[in-house]
Formats: sequence, structure tokens, C-alpha cells
Amino acid sequence: MNKIAEVEAGFMKKDITNFNVGDTVKVFVKIKEGDKTRIQAFEGIVIAKKGSGLRESFTVRRISYGEGVERVFQLHSPLIDSISVEKKGKVKRAKLYYIRKRIGKRTKVEEAAV
Repeated sequence: MNKIAEVEAGFMKKDITNFNVGDTVKVFVKIKEGDKTRIQAFEGIVIAKKGSGLRESFTVRRISYGEGVERVFQLHSPLIDSISVEKKGKVKRAKLYYIRKRIGKRTKVEEAAV
């Protein structure tokens, strides 16, 4: 089992921003179009984190043009350029799937006191 952890350690990122469920984050993703590469930002609330080690992933949700959009990111993916925390959220749940059923101001997460 330690051999797997040793191999995975070589692929893991070292400079990861610490964030939790309920935080509003901006994820900068590398998009390849033809032979050019650009960076696209995806901002939203982290509604879930799962896995550990190299397989760790998180789900970000935002409302775009009145429709809910969710995107699942692999934390250690080479396609993720950086992650910045815009706001810290104060929640009492590990998964915020209940936000999917809410609309408007009810989807807001209480901001944590810093």
C-alpha cells in the first residue's frame, strides 16, 4: 500500500489553497483551443469535497443565466491553474446538496467571521 502512496506523491500538487465546503471559490482552469491555451475562471460555492490523496475532488455550484451549473474538479489535476478563496462560509453540513432545491436569496451561505 505504501508503494501506491509513493507513486501518487509525485503527481500531487504542493501549493494548494486551503478551502472547505461552504466557501466561495474561484477556480482558474486551463482551456486548450487548438494550439493555444487560455485560462477560464469558474466562481461558485463549494458544495462537496470527497476522496483523499490524489483522488480528492470537489464540486462547485453557481447560477448562470438563471440555471444552476455544477462542475466537479479533481484537486490535483494539471488542468487547474489555481484556486482562490473569495469568501469563507459558515455551514454545519459536510455536503450542501440541499442548495440545489433552493432559488434566489435562499441559496446564500452565511459568511464566517474572520
